[in-house]
Amino acid sequence: MAHLRAAIFAALFIVIGALGAAAQDVTLRSRDGAIEIVGTLLGFDGEFYRVETEFGELTVDGSGVNCTGFGCPSLIDFVAEISVSGSATIGRVLMPALIEGFALRNNLISERLTEKDDPARFTYVLRDGDKPVGRFHFHVSNTDEGFADLLADEADIVMAMREIRPDEVRQAREAGLGDMADSRRSRVIALDAMVPLVEAGNPVVALSITDIVRVLAGRVDNWSAFGGPDAPITVHLRGAQSGLSQAMEDRLLRPARAELGASVVRHASNRALVAAVASDPFGLGLGSFSDTGLTKTLVLTGPCGFQLRAARRTIKTEDYPLTAPMFLYVPARRLPALGRDFLAYTRSTPAQIVIRRAGFVDQEPEAVPMDLQGDRFANAVLVAKDAGGLESLQAMTRALLRKQRLSLSFRFEAGSARLDAQSRSNVMQLASALEAGTFDGRALHFVGFSDGAGPAAGNLTIATRRATAVREAVELAADTADLSRVTLSVQAFGEAMPMACDDSAWGRQVNRRVEIWVD
Repeated sequence: MAHLRAAIFAALFIVIGALGAAAQDVTLRSRDGAIEIVGTLLGFDGEFYRVETEFGELTVDGSGVNCTGFGCPSLIDFVAEISVSGSATIGRVLMPALIEGFALRNNLISERLTEKDDPARFTYVLRDGDKPVGRFHFHVSNTDEGFADLLADEADIVMAMREIRPDEVRQAREAGLGDMADSRRSRVIALDAMVPLVEAGNPVVALSITDIVRVLAGRVDNWSAFGGPDAPITVHLRGAQSGLSQAMEDRLLRPARAELGASVVRHASNRALVAAVASDPFGLGLGSFSDTGLTKTLVLTGPCGFQLRAARRTIKTEDYPLTAPMFLYVPARRLPALGRDFLAYTRSTPAQIVIRRAGFVDQEPEAVPMDLQGDRFANAVLVAKDAGGLESLQAMTRALLRKQRLSLSFRFEAGSARLDAQSRSNVMQLASALEAGTFDGRALHFVGFSDGAGPAAGNLTIATRRATAVREAVELAADTADLSRVTLSVQAFGEAMPMACDDSAWGRQVNRRVEIWVD
């Protein structure tokens, strides 16, 4: 029966070849000549051919076939060709720095070639001595353009300052690019943050998230509402296609069911936005933490008395609520080995050093001792509810007193049991550390927290379930780790340590989280 199936299979591909040979540019034949595939070569990654045939797209292991036809690549002088498109925030500094670091790590020479007529397009050539081994072709524009290039099958890697949107996921699936919402299709390579910026002489020092939304929506348009001068507020934002600007709308306006007001000044780059705010005494900008120039960064506050400052540690732990993950998206097809090695490098410790030097926040897990978390505990004391709240806070403090918090937080999508994109990346980061034996001989405690809505007992139960779900996700991802060498436990303290005021849906969402504490 097996021989019969093999014969039918071979005959099928011979028929396919006969039908399409006249119009196609490659023919792949098995070593024994029994199977023949004819079609248009879509790609070759040094190991596998991707061929479009009359009956659909096929991926064929190159080790088992011979290629003939004018479209066949050279097997001896193969050069990996990788197209990268999207966000200028990522593409102008961070990705070039990572490629150069990757080249050095692998004893390769990197050379940047820029197109004279289009500075937004450039190529990094990686050489082993005089021999090219790969080319990274960049199209630096914005997140929208990156996803458009992906959907047009013109990008192997998309640089994005926001998550892919449902309509883009649908279009990608229809185009045969796979489920781009799947955790395997994206990774967070670094963190930035959205920060409110004003001119250095502006007397206002703090705004709440609600205040910012009211200004963005045009409901408040004078600084006097916040204790400033009696002067109109000019709002400065990045362009409408900027991932950072779109993330602002997704994170701030949509949860508040608000729309952006009409009087907004748009800027083509972070640098242009910062320069405009620095010279506008009545301006308010939402910019990038990585580039604030000569502006003043406002503290985020709330009616419950919280004070939240943008700093490397608060962004890394996601205590600062407007953290902006920097994504790389890849379609469901094989990259050349060089591309896969590069993506693996982006999670490595040497890459995290490159990310820090480039001015962004890395994702290397760090242990934060309790004495560096005074602001968090002070905020918790301020909003503790009656004697029962203080007792819960004391119990939590006793339990965590001699432990350190890891700089990895986990949150869930609104109204869902699914981890959000940053948290899914954190799962992989922690799983990699467990596989590397980083925490051998130590104990990791998955600690769940909730918002303050509803009965305390119910919140504690929900927080425990969330912590258990994160632990199970990490255990599943760390498939090569020896988990007998590390202790993984679950604890929960419900509403004992909120990270934002509970007066809004946004604040309650921030408070529902899982932290990792280690001893």
